[in-house]
Amino acid sequence: MAIFQDLQTWRFWRHFLTRSFACLGGLSTLLQTSNVINPTVTVFQGMPFLLSVIAISLIGGLIWSWPRPITQDYCAPKTKISIVKGDLLAEATHLVIGTNDTFDTETPIIISRESLQGQALQVLYGGDLKELDAQLATALAGKPTVGSIAKAGKQTQYGVGTIATVKHASRLIFFLAYCEMDAHNTAHSTPDKVWKSLQMLWDEVSKKSNGNTVSIPVIGGGQARLSNILPAQDAIRFTLLSFMLASRTAKVCDELRIVVRPEDYKNLDRLELQSFLSSLRSS
Repeated sequence: MAIFQDLQTWRFWRHFLTRSFACLGGLSTLLQTSNVINPTVTVFQGMPFLLSVIAISLIGGLIWSWPRPITQDYCAPKTKISIVKGDLLAEATHLVIGTNDTFDTETPIIISRESLQGQALQVLYGGDLKELDAQLATALAGKPTVGSIAKAGKQTQYGVGTIATVKHASRLIFFLAYCEMDAHNTAHSTPDKVWKSLQMLWDEVSKKSNGNTVSIPVIGGGQARLSNILPAQDAIRFTLLSFMLASRTAKVCDELRIVVRPEDYKNLDRLELQSFLSSLRSS
């Protein structure tokens, strides 16, 4: 279904036609050169051969334009980016999970069970809230705070951009605070705060991931309430740009995997994202 949607986009047809004509032009040049060198050879002439050349050009254009997995390897910096459809919690890599600046975890009163953080509590910790809170408290020990807020649940504010890095089996989970809680336990954020959080995340990943693959969800929607400002397509580009800028300063990881929920993945302009990945290569 995803490929069928890609084939209906103008971007695919533009690439297909451009590359088909390029192939036709290349074949025509070769045949004309051959005709100049050997003018007596007539095997490459006639309508049947012309139709064969056109068919070869169309097939070549189709092969070069056919939608592929959204991925790109880079030499400078040496890293790889993949955008995949799936369940982040099923990934066997380091994980990034978005949270709030008070690191509230209680479901369903404060954190929705349907949110990624709520699902992580059930899937990764078997619903053991005390265990998760204990690990977060250990990870946050010694980190500076920016204040406190009178509300139900946790009240200490660590500020947007704080990361609690937790060990889970043989991998790490980076709990990234990219939104703030208000007195009513409503989370909110801004593009500036998301950008700041991502920059701090890449620094933490660079220091602690040992270069191993990191999987991250689409940052910006959900609890941050930025879906109207940063829809999934823009939020992904936002993450990609911040990652590449950080990677050019210091290596972050061997591969970044952006894992997109199936309901969001089907609405992406995947060919545009592949084009955007290609544009991030160093000139």
